[in-house]
Amino acid sequence: MSWRLAACGLCLHVQLYKMSRSGKIVVDASVVLAVILNEPEKPGILAATENANLISPKCLQWEIGNAFSAMIKQGRLTLELALRGIEIYDLIPIQQMGLSLLEAIVLSERHNIYAYDAYYLQLAKRNAAPILTLDRRMAAVADIEGIQNEKIR
Repeated sequence: MSWRLAACGLCLHVQLYKMSRSGKIVVDASVVLAVILNEPEKPGILAATENANLISPKCLQWEIGNAFSAMIKQGRLTLELALRGIEIYDLIPIQQMGLSLLEAIVLSERHNIYAYDAYYLQLAKRNAAPILTLDRRMAAVADIEGIQNEKIR
């Protein structure tokens, strides 16, 4: 099953469509949040992930929670809307996978990036899967590491 979310601002109406299973794509929090929050990149993200099995490291849920918490603190979202966003997140079929913490920390040090970014990159390497991110630094490191960086059209 792939994901499709139809959002009207933050009304967040969910529609899940069954798609054929094909390759895996690693998605990070920036991509997931862009879809949930109906950001301009959403159509390109949906196109790039169509027919794919979405995977992420297990930390994704904590990053999503942290992002919503920050948006509440900044006055960008109400608690009610953040909770609705989390409900949407819970419906997105993303397989959260374990990874090698040792390999991720080595990758983090090699490129002077945060461990959280290295988790996504290490998972992509381990699964020979492309990565989809809106984070330019992570995309640049993916290129250096020979990880296919799925482009958003």
